Amino acid sequence: MASEEQVRASHILIKHEGSRRKASWKDPDGRIISTTTRDAAVRQLRTLREDILAGKVRFEDVAARHSDCSSAKRGGDLGRFGRGQMQKPFEEAAFALKADRDFDIVLVLQNP
Repeated sequence: MASEEQVRASHILIKHEGSRRKASWKDPDGRIISTTTRDAAVRQLRTLREDILAGKVRFEDVAARHSDCSSAKRGGDLGRFGRGQMQKPFEEAAFALKADRDFDIVLVLQNP
């Protein structure tokens, strides 16, 4: 029996004023999220990515401190998942990655 193709991915989610749900474990009332622009979230992600790639910080530590997703408590680890289980842009990026530590910023637009 053939098994479904799966990947294991980790991520750092930075919510912003355009996010569908404007609350997170670190901002339960959504005060910061509601005032964070999409551009500011992207800038923050780019800075974090540069620090990770430069070896200044570990991905897991950055995710634990900065990610708005509950996966932060697992260093951003989402575990294994198959196609159709994540939002399409993220899924496509996760399945396209080749190296164990290869990553980029993926923007997922959400409906309000």
